[in-house]
Formats: sequence, C-alpha cells, structure tokens
Amino acid sequence: MSNETLYDRLGGEPAIGAVVEEFYDRVLDDDRVSHHFDGVDMAEQRSHQTKFLSAVTDGPMRYEGDEMATAHEDLAITPAEFDAVAAHLDEALRTFDVDDADREAVMEAVAGFEGDVVGDRPANE
Repeated sequence: MSNETLYDRLGGEPAIGAVVEEFYDRVLDDDRVSHHFDGVDMAEQRSHQTKFLSAVTDGPMRYEGDEMATAHEDLAITPAEFDAVAAHLDEALRTFDVDDADREAVMEAVAGFEGDVVGDRPANE
C-alpha cells in the first residue's frame, strides 16, 4: 500500500481548490443556506475552505482559522442546513470523479465537525 495521503489521492491543492469552487457555486445557489454567506468575502472564504480541506486530508497546508465552534457560534446553523451543505460537498466531489472510498473519507472527516458547526439560534432572534 502506498504512503499517499488522502490529500495526494485527491490531487493536492489544485484539485481541492477546484472542488471548493464547485462546492461554493452549489452552496450559493441554494436558498436554504446561501444566506449564511451574505456579506462574506467569497474569495477569502474559498481560500479558507481549501486550507481547511487540505488540513483534514493530511495535506501540507494548515488550517489557521478560528476554532470551528467559535467560527460558527453566531450563525445558528441547523442540522438540516449542515446536511444540505454536506450534500453539496459530496456532489462537488462526485463532479470531479473522486472515488467512493476517498469521497467517503472526506465526508467522514467533515461530519466530525457537525457538533461544532450546528448551533442554537442567537438570543437576538
């Protein structure tokens, strides 16, 4: 068996970046979740997400953003919204013909953050 990481099998930063582009195109076209990105610098968000996915797939890039729970605490993301966004990631991976085992590994890594991302409604709502 090769010592290739999931990051390598996905094609490294260029391939992950392409998946992220496709992913955010899908997310921004989805009225269920696109409102979470109103006023967000999407170039920065796409770069940030590329680094995050690189980090969780054992790539050389390190995620240096806020802790996941802190970054999402005021967004009031529901379980249904998390699932919708995850489905967009899954479809983006499928668009680039990521094999099933690697796609499932990415999805499992992302699913591990659900508890930090999903939160209660802010007190002011």
